[in-house]
Amino acid sequence: MNPGGGVSILKALHGDLTSKYTTHAPEIEAIWKSLSEKERVKYFQNGATEDEESKQFLDTSFGITYNIVPDLKLEDISNKPDFLLGHLKHRGTTSLFHQYCHGAHGKLGDRNVIIEMTRDSQDRHIDPLKVSLALFGDLPYGQFVDFEPTSNISAQLAVFKPVMLAGFCVPRSIGELILKRQLLIIQKFNVLICNILHLNSQSMQEIERPKKYEQAPSVALSKLTIQERPKKLSLPDLISSARDQKDTFEEFLRLLSADQDTLVHATSICFVSRPEAVIDDKGGHQPAFSSNNFNNAIFDAFHNTIKGATMWNYICRLLHLLKDSTVDKIYRSFILQEISNVCHLEYSRAQAQFTRHIQTGIGAKYFEPIANSYDSAGNAKTRMKIKPENLTRSNPQLHYILRLCQSQTNTSVAVEWIKRLSSLYQSHPSEREALTAREFDSLEYLTVITAFIQDSSQVMALPALSRKKTQVFVSRFQELDVELTEVRNEVNLQAIWQPKDNLVDPKMASEVLTELDQFVVSKTGSKMGFLYQDLLEGCLEELEHQYQAKKAELQNADYIPFPTTTTTPQSANERVEQRRVKEKTRPCQSTIFEITQTPEAAKEESI
Repeated sequence: MNPGGGVSILKALHGDLTSKYTTHAPEIEAIWKSLSEKERVKYFQNGATEDEESKQFLDTSFGITYNIVPDLKLEDISNKPDFLLGHLKHRGTTSLFHQYCHGAHGKLGDRNVIIEMTRDSQDRHIDPLKVSLALFGDLPYGQFVDFEPTSNISAQLAVFKPVMLAGFCVPRSIGELILKRQLLIIQKFNVLICNILHLNSQSMQEIERPKKYEQAPSVALSKLTIQERPKKLSLPDLISSARDQKDTFEEFLRLLSADQDTLVHATSICFVSRPEAVIDDKGGHQPAFSSNNFNNAIFDAFHNTIKGATMWNYICRLLHLLKDSTVDKIYRSFILQEISNVCHLEYSRAQAQFTRHIQTGIGAKYFEPIANSYDSAGNAKTRMKIKPENLTRSNPQLHYILRLCQSQTNTSVAVEWIKRLSSLYQSHPSEREALTAREFDSLEYLTVITAFIQDSSQVMALPALSRKKTQVFVSRFQELDVELTEVRNEVNLQAIWQPKDNLVDPKMASEVLTELDQFVVSKTGSKMGFLYQDLLEGCLEELEHQYQAKKAELQNADYIPFPTTTTTPQSANERVEQRRVKEKTRPCQSTIFEITQTPEAAKEESI
């Protein structure tokens, strides 16, 4: 027995709809009744044409085109406000099983709507070599049972005869259409409520970034290049470059916490670029309008920024260690290898972010999701379905961009494609206009880390990436990333569904960030910022310990490290409890990677 496709998504969307409707029912009813007929159609269609609107409810599973939602006619929706409100209340206040059995306004339930619609075509859709049934009940719901052809198939089916007669068991083909009908309607009503409450205009589209963070096109283009250096760079030059990036991430993190426009913009960017939005070969993608997607977008906006700030803080600390004249050759080799590994980790992160934006932007039609496949962060995996070189003549810009998205494009190869792209934009500036701001920003950052690695290799003979040597930061960073990904998938910020509020409201934004901070603490034992700050400090200590141990080994001496790091594996509960104990003894100052503003910082911001 296995769940029907999309049942988990259906249940999640139904939960969202129930939560939104029960919270906002009076407001929804008042607004809907106040709208004109044209406005009701506009809200319901969500920007689609009448032809597009009708097509989304069509299905061709039986070889014939059916409208599996025949009861939601635009004429009734526009002319009779109580008609739609009745359907909305029915879907938002009853269980999926109740909706399977009963319809709104005393009409047919989902089961009978589909059975009536397909009555003449069901036999054509049954596989003679395999029998499969779909079970519907409070528990289980939407479960499929497959029977392979055997001599006792009749006896096996006889077990299900009572539930079939009761109407709770149907052929799989019918069950799939019932689930699809429910998914379409509930997804539609989730969108409708968001439109009515004006959330759609703020949180569900890509918001333009605040004007004060815009830069002139000439300045932006000047950053998108890897130039031959007129003079030999020095270690202080690298430190200055790394510090600039560190300061940029820290300032952006401060703005996320203090400026509502920045928070809304960053959240919308994470929302529209999520891998689940990549179109599949049938032209569809996973439903977007669930609170889980908004929760993830807010979480990602902060998590990605904190990760970037941590990376560059660590790189700066390592470079300062190199600058110390007392560093010997052994310690220097440890530091250089660690710098190389961290820089290449950040390149991989920048490349992944760049690909994320391209596959939901200019390159959308050249990517597809991999069915039932997810990465360590829980994101749907995708793949490129074209060879970039096929676009060399027809679209050189996209050719270069897709090359940069390929996993085999390492930093040395990326240099060449970035140079070609930069030359193209210099000679044909209008080509750059094909990229959205989020795509160009991610390309710019990919250029920054690529150029930094190239410069570092020239200044200090940076060793190649090693997956065996000095993996202090990389391994711990990845472990923490996986841990926080699990937290991300559980986060549920109730504040985002408060009546009449959205992220643009300063009070609303503050409540969301406080709730996010508290949720992370409850799950991990510490604030997100402290988790990464402790990671950074712990890695520097471990690097010192490895150096001392190696030095003692070469000198045939015994080295006894200070007991500052845990040498035995910890369970998740032990790790969380240890952090909680540490929080109690931590000095009363905020982390450099703070999500919520301290009263002092808020006061400074308002001056």
